[in-house]
Amino acid sequence: MTDSPFHFRRAWLFLPLLVTISFLAGCSKPDPVAQGQRPPPEVGVYEVAEKPLQLESKLPGRTRAWRTAEVRPQVNGIIEERLFVEGSVVDEGAVLYQIDDAPYRAALARANASLTNARNLAKRYENLVGTRSISQQQYDDALAALRSAEAEYEAASINMNYTRVKAPITGKISRSRVSEGALVTSGQQQEMATITQLDPIYVDIVQPVTRLLDLQSAIEAGLIEADENDVVEVSLVLENGQDYPHTGLLKFSEVVVDEGTGSVTLRAEFPNPDGKLLPGMFVRALVEEGTRPNAILVPQQAVSRDTRGVPTVWVLAEDNTVSVRQIETERTVGNAWLVQKGLQAGEQVVTEGVQRLAPGIPVQPAPAANVDLQTEFATQAE
Repeated sequence: MTDSPFHFRRAWLFLPLLVTISFLAGCSKPDPVAQGQRPPPEVGVYEVAEKPLQLESKLPGRTRAWRTAEVRPQVNGIIEERLFVEGSVVDEGAVLYQIDDAPYRAALARANASLTNARNLAKRYENLVGTRSISQQQYDDALAALRSAEAEYEAASINMNYTRVKAPITGKISRSRVSEGALVTSGQQQEMATITQLDPIYVDIVQPVTRLLDLQSAIEAGLIEADENDVVEVSLVLENGQDYPHTGLLKFSEVVVDEGTGSVTLRAEFPNPDGKLLPGMFVRALVEEGTRPNAILVPQQAVSRDTRGVPTVWVLAEDNTVSVRQIETERTVGNAWLVQKGLQAGEQVVTEGVQRLAPGIPVQPAPAANVDLQTEFATQAE
């Protein structure tokens, strides 16, 4: 059956609509996300460079007094007077306390009288024994009595001197533990005061044995300058970050090992003429380890560790793909790692976006925004 004119008119009416649909379908592009494809992830990269680096070891420690002496009475008696200012510096031999000496003055007077009598008797017997008016035994007894009287006088004199309690060393004295009117006894457990000598002063540095071995290796390699006795000059930084104005000496020959913890205690000695350092203060000793002319530093956020604990970095290739590379690190410097092997100058490592990476995938690199270049290499040499 032939088509009617009505059917032809209906076909011409739908023709423009079909042309429009075909045109739009031809102009549309495939959506990679709709097809299961993702755009390359954006990552921040840092370009590795070789720079001269002044290395130094920061060894935390605490100050210790050069000498400490407890002031104690050596005779019994009542404290009559305190003769020092608490917290001041006292000189060795200075009188700190005066103990009531009346009983000791009387004892000294009795001993002196006994000594005088014994001396006169011995002298008289010396003349008599020559004429055989007395026996030799009587003369010997008189000499023995003289020696005993001399000893008693010496003891009484010593006790009399002990009533003036003196400073055993020069140093800063603590507050007094006793006051005027208090009874003190020889051999008591409570000290009267404590004197600490602060100039010079010690800094005790506790480190693991491995750190000691590293420092000794640096000395042997000439990276740390030391004299023939393994004494190294060190500087000091106070807890508030202020530099201490005097240099000290660190003696590697005087190392004490704690068998319980396996750690070692290094002892440095610093002059302290102004008394700025006090016992118990937290400080850091700085040991210069020479200059590395071609040091490679990478930000800490670029370095991770695999399941075996080996440090690794993501390295950007020329075709903007990434791969994992193992490196060898020596130590941290500020917020960076000092790299021994595995990287060369000019290579780029990923510091941002590492969570989305897989070996061989393409990425969109951009300069890292999470690296502070101003403080990262604060210790490098000029």
